[in-house]
Amino acid sequence: MSESIVNVPVADCRLCPFRGKTLLMGRCIPADICVFVESGRQIDRFFRLNPEYAVQYLKDPFWERRAIAARYAPIKFLNDLINDEDEVVRRVIAYRLPPPQITCFLNDPDREVRMTVADRIEFSHLEKLATDSDYIVRLTIVKRLPIGRLFRFIKDEDLQVRKKVAERLPEVSLGLMANDSSPAVRRSIAERMSPEDAVLLIQDEDWVVRYTVALKVDCSELSVLANDPEPDVREVVQQRLNPTTQSEENND
Repeated sequence: MSESIVNVPVADCRLCPFRGKTLLMGRCIPADICVFVESGRQIDRFFRLNPEYAVQYLKDPFWERRAIAARYAPIKFLNDLINDEDEVVRRVIAYRLPPPQITCFLNDPDREVRMTVADRIEFSHLEKLATDSDYIVRLTIVKRLPIGRLFRFIKDEDLQVRKKVAERLPEVSLGLMANDSSPAVRRSIAERMSPEDAVLLIQDEDWVVRYTVALKVDCSELSVLANDPEPDVREVVQQRLNPTTQSEENND
């Protein structure tokens, strides 16, 4: 017999008040579908088949039993768990309550609770998480905010947040990130910039940025890159300034 089977917790059905109900009906099975053991899988299976009992366990001493019961209990009974001591329980509540009711979790100490809030809260409250200490929370905000409300994140301390801003910022405003400290951000905005604005990055220290710029700016701007230290950049410049010569070389 495998170790996984040997270690499956089994409750004493003689002590179970459901033995004359769910057990006889096949709606609970020892070592498989059971609410009395400390096994998340068995507890979840029990409530999946018997959701009507979930309310009885919303104040259970075992945190996982409370959390799983909260997934199946009617929403009207969940408010009592808003201040639950366990963060997993609060995550479930933040996920299940209607968006207008989850502002109470804006300052929750658990980042995943706040991430859930950031993903579900109404737009009118969304920016209240804009200064959250966790970058994942701010990243979620940046993904959801209307494009015109992204400017406050242009200087965010986290690279991932700024990269997402660079992906969503209006094209006409990309120049505001031309001096970003990260080449990854500047590469992103170089790809999205109009040829006219891309000139701002023509002497960027990152060769990939210069290469991208060389592909799109007007040919009259390319003389700056004619002697670029990067061969690929010089090749693009030569191809664009002398397309006829390049074509003849290819034919040869």
